[in-house]
Amino acid sequence: MQPQPPSYRRRDFASFVGGRFLSTMAMQAQSVAIGWQIYDIERTPLALGLVGACQFLPMFLLTLPAGEIADRLDQRRVYAAALLMQGVCAGLFLALSIFAPHKALPYYAVMILFGAARGFAAPSGSSLLAFLVPQETLARSIAINSSAFTTAVIAGPALGGLLYGFGPGATYSVCLLSFVASAVLMAQLGGRRLDRSAQSDASRLERVIEGVRFVRERKVVLGAISLDLFAVLLGGAVALLPVYARDILHIGTLGLGLLRSAPAVGAGLTALALARWPIERRTGMTMFACVAVFGIATIVFGISRSFTLSLAALAVSGAVDMVSVYIRSALINFATPDPMRGRVGAVNMLFIGASNELGEFESGITAAWFGTVRAVVIGGLGTLAVVAIWMKLFPPLRDVDRLTDVGG
Repeated sequence: MQPQPPSYRRRDFASFVGGRFLSTMAMQAQSVAIGWQIYDIERTPLALGLVGACQFLPMFLLTLPAGEIADRLDQRRVYAAALLMQGVCAGLFLALSIFAPHKALPYYAVMILFGAARGFAAPSGSSLLAFLVPQETLARSIAINSSAFTTAVIAGPALGGLLYGFGPGATYSVCLLSFVASAVLMAQLGGRRLDRSAQSDASRLERVIEGVRFVRERKVVLGAISLDLFAVLLGGAVALLPVYARDILHIGTLGLGLLRSAPAVGAGLTALALARWPIERRTGMTMFACVAVFGIATIVFGISRSFTLSLAALAVSGAVDMVSVYIRSALINFATPDPMRGRVGAVNMLFIGASNELGEFESGITAAWFGTVRAVVIGGLGTLAVVAIWMKLFPPLRDVDRLTDVGG
């Protein structure tokens, strides 16, 4: 076996994966506590949608500038500082749980700060992996990292639901410790460093625009990230899970944690399979097929009145979403040169943030208009429509065979 270059240390990859695991687990556990508390206070789906909106607005404003910062400064320190700020937010939620306000407004204020921290964390975190492993192991490393990520998404909601039984303060305390530990791990990462001595004299705004232009001109990259944006924006039902848990399936907080974990169970098993058997051919068509199945699974979940069937539908949606995420991440990494990784990652994470947080707001609005079940079914049908339209709009993405075909 050929020895790895001295700049690549196994402990760096392990620290990165471990830190991402802790911070993701904390974020997921925290979301269970916040969703339950706010719905308990307001008792309306719109209140849950506002949680996503409060996070999306600062992410929308800060993610692109944060991508430029990640390309100009040390991503490790930027990422560590953002994680530390998320820990501060967990501490503020802990304080709120102690004083127990009877209005959701203080929670929304902290969610805005949390969204700002996520805006800085997203591009720096997403650009780091390519600097920690050799290029020839990047695709497999993405699958391993995705496996750890989805394991955290499994553990986080279940842990959040379990800890919430001891009170919200227990959940927020664990989240606080997890964010701080993750920040320490990221601050100590080594790996390959980007040579910034040859950077242009362009202004920061021009550098941000350069990253946006790169994504716009690479049709494969634009098609992949926009497909995910509109599919999850329309088809995501996560924000409405507290409604299903309390009013439709009647399963309580532990059941809510299991519902939140179900997509990640499917995703985690799929990520393990991808680490062992990476997708090598017909990757473009595979991505479109998986997004279509995601839409179908969303419809099944929406109309289900069986807890078992609901768990199964969410697990299937997580499994196919994992394949889509894996393909998109690999395409972006292979298509992006090193000096652009932070800015391209920022555009990608902005799209992801829009699909998740803005999707939560969309779910809350449509549920308020049409009812919870109809909103989820309409979203699933919308996802199927997006797949059909995007196959026509982005034939280069549809025709991608091997992931490495987009490099250079």
